[in-house]
Amino acid sequence: MRVIAGEFRSRVLQAPRGMSTRPTSDKLRETLFNVLGPRVEGSRFVDFYAGSGAVGVEALSRGAEFCWFAEKAPAALAAIKANLQMLKISSGYAVENRGVKRLLEELLTKGMTAQIVFLDPPYEEVEEYRHTLSTLGRNASILLADDAVIVAEHAKKQPLEARYGALERYRVLEQGDAALSFYSVGE
Repeated sequence: MRVIAGEFRSRVLQAPRGMSTRPTSDKLRETLFNVLGPRVEGSRFVDFYAGSGAVGVEALSRGAEFCWFAEKAPAALAAIKANLQMLKISSGYAVENRGVKRLLEELLTKGMTAQIVFLDPPYEEVEEYRHTLSTLGRNASILLADDAVIVAEHAKKQPLEARYGALERYRVLEQGDAALSFYSVGE
């Protein structure tokens, strides 16, 4: 697993040991960032269910202003911290080690908005997708910038809903067994 482009291009990243974390493949991450394009630079980025932190690190490498990482698995947290330290990233990020629900609460309480949100819970955790996307959709005016993009990685055989509150899916990209569903705030 490596950083695809930007300041840290080609640098190898650590992944948590064991089978409990499924890192987003380099190829799928490249596809994701090709679609996001120049909107990453200067953005406030959220990496929910961050695992190794590879997606958030990629965002920082490509010029994101700030990245919030949410993860609670000890091995994954250790990988995120090791990757940030190895790349000498000392600012422009925060790691929430109590998980996604806690970071959502913090962002809501402090009124912090994101321009790009990426979520990649374990594919079988259907309730995590529903809860996170529904919370974002119910609180879009507080949590999301007007032009925000929300991207959920999921199993291709397990499609997500077309709407979650104010979130409306506008694109699905499939690659191998994985899919990326792109949402924006609907009218």
